[in-house]
Amino acid sequence: MFLYEKEFSIPATVGHVDVLSHAEQALQFRLPKGAIPLRFAITASNQDHFQCEVGVLEGSSTSGFSQHKSIFQFVRRRLENTDRFNAVLLVPTGIGAEIGGHAGDATSVARLLAEACDVLITHPNVVNASDINEIPEKALYVEGSVISRLLMGTIGLQRIRANRVLVVIDSHQDRIFVNAAINAVSAARASYGFRCARVIELDPPVRLKSRYTGSGRATGEIENFDYLSQVIKEYRDEFDAVAISSVIDVPLSYHKEYFASQGEMVNPWGGVEAMLTHAISSLFNVPSAHAPMFESQEIANADPGVVEPRLAAEAVSQTFLQCILKGLQRSPRIITDSGALQHPSVLSAADISCLILPDGCVGLPTLAALQQGIPVIAVRENRNLMKNDLTALPWAPGQLNLVENYWEAVGVMCALKAGITPESVRRPITATSDEKRNRSDESTKPAAKNAKSQL
Repeated sequence: MFLYEKEFSIPATVGHVDVLSHAEQALQFRLPKGAIPLRFAITASNQDHFQCEVGVLEGSSTSGFSQHKSIFQFVRRRLENTDRFNAVLLVPTGIGAEIGGHAGDATSVARLLAEACDVLITHPNVVNASDINEIPEKALYVEGSVISRLLMGTIGLQRIRANRVLVVIDSHQDRIFVNAAINAVSAARASYGFRCARVIELDPPVRLKSRYTGSGRATGEIENFDYLSQVIKEYRDEFDAVAISSVIDVPLSYHKEYFASQGEMVNPWGGVEAMLTHAISSLFNVPSAHAPMFESQEIANADPGVVEPRLAAEAVSQTFLQCILKGLQRSPRIITDSGALQHPSVLSAADISCLILPDGCVGLPTLAALQQGIPVIAVRENRNLMKNDLTALPWAPGQLNLVENYWEAVGVMCALKAGITPESVRRPITATSDEKRNRSDESTKPAAKNAKSQL
C-alpha cells in the first residue's frame, strides 16, 4: 500500500455552498478505483475554483478497508449541549503557520485558551515539542483526522485513565537510535507511569519521504504501510494507542537549511507524519502519533548553533519521542458506536462550542463547523500558506469571528460562553435597524435558488 498527496482544481459551488458533498463527488472522478482519501484541504479558492490537496491511500491491500467510512460522511448534530463550554484548537500541520508551525510552539496558546473553556480538544502539532509536552490537564490530545470526524458528527471521544501504548520503531542500521528509542520508553515508564503494551522493531521499516506540494505545504509519500498495518492488526487486542518512531527521508541539506531559516522554512517533517497518523487513526480507530528518527549519527551530532526559539525543542532532542508518549498516555478513546455516542461520558459534535484556527484554513474541520452551526474564531496573526477568504463561505450571522490574535480569541470565547455578542463590548456599536414589511410584498419575492457548479 502506498500513501501520497494528489493535487487538483475543481469548480467552486455558487456561493460556496455545500462544499463537502461537492468535493466528495469531485473525488470520485479524480482518484483511481479503490483509492481511499484520508485528508482533504482547500489550499486556495476564489469565486470560480477550489484548489484541493488530498492525501490518498492506494494499493491492492486497501480492499481490506472496504468498510472504511468516507472522510466526507457528515451527521448533523440535532442540538448543542450548553452545559459546558468546549473548544477545538486547530493549527493544521505543514502549512507554515507562524504560531504552531514548529516544535510545539503553539503550546502556550493551548494553555491560554484552556483557561477560557471546560475542555480543550487539540492535536499533536500544537503541543508536540520533542522531549517536551506541556498540554493542559483539561485538554484532550487527539490526532487531526479524529478532530475532523468529531466535528463531522461521526465519532465521539471518551476520557480514559491511561492507554496501553504499542510502540513501533524502525529497525535502524545504526543501533544507537534503536537503543535511544527504547530508553525513551523506559524513561516514560519509570517517571510518569507510562503503560507500554509492547515495543515492536519493524524490519523492513515503514518508509516516509518528505515532499512539498504546489502550494508549499509539507506532505510526502509513505511506502510499506501494508506491513505496518499487518503488525497493528496482529496486536490489536493488546493496545489502545500507537506510537511510531521512524526515519523520514529528506534531502540532507534540509537539516541545515531548516535551522538556518530562522523559522521561515516550512517544517518538512510534520506533513508526512500527519499523513501516516491520519491513516492509522482513520482505519483502525485508535489514537496515534509519530516521532522522527535521526537518519545517521552525522546528522544527530551536527551542531545547529543557537537557533530561533520556535525551533529550539528540535535542536536539543535525540529521539523526539517523549512528547508523543506523554500525549498518547491519556489520549481519549474513539467512540464509533451510534448507541454509545449518547452516553453522558462521551463528548460529541453536540458538545463543541467553538473552533479556533488560523485565518484562511479550509479543510474538513472548517467545513464541518460551518454546517454544524459551530462558531468559528479565525486568527489573522497566525499567518500561513493558505489562500482562502473565510468570509466567502455561507456562514450564519455571527458564526464567523475574525480576530487579530489569540488574546482577542480568548475574549470572543468568553463572550460566546457568557451568551453575549462579541460586538456588544466594542465601540462604536452599530445602530439598530428598522425593517418594515408589508404583506403585499410577499407575493413579489422571487423563489430561492441553490444552484451548484458542474463537476
